Amino acid sequence: MGRNNNDVCLNAIFPKGEKIGNNNFVGVAYLQWLMNDTENFDCTLGNVTFEPGCRNSWHSHPGGQILIVIAGEGYYQERGMPIRLIKKGDIIPIKPDVVHWHGATPDSPMEHLAIGTRSNMGTAVWYEPVSDEDYYSYNK
Repeated sequence: MGRNNNDVCLNAIFPKGEKIGNNNFVGVAYLQWLMNDTENFDCTLGNVTFEPGCRNSWHSHPGGQILIVIAGEGYYQERGMPIRLIKKGDIIPIKPDVVHWHGATPDSPMEHLAIGTRSNMGTAVWYEPVSDEDYYSYNK
């Protein structure tokens, strides 16, 4: 079932979830937890929806993370590396403690599944926001 015109990504599989209200995002993003049973599975699974221009701050995950883009287009960057364009169907495996950020492009929303692997190792470690200069440095 698709979403109405007030929602970010059409034909979404999962609910958009709740607006993320913290200082680790520039712009508007939503999170819908799909599985958070870390005791039995040692992983988390959430659907994150980024409105156009939204991105998260630099961060890392002690146990690693896997992103699966399910709608739209976005950016992914590891510190010291060029920005990568990511789109529906892309799978981004992120090794433990790799500092990175991800978010939507300026003109497209982006929705991804975020799988927190080995979650017993701890939650995300957040760093500084991604600067506008870095965000807009993507070369096609």
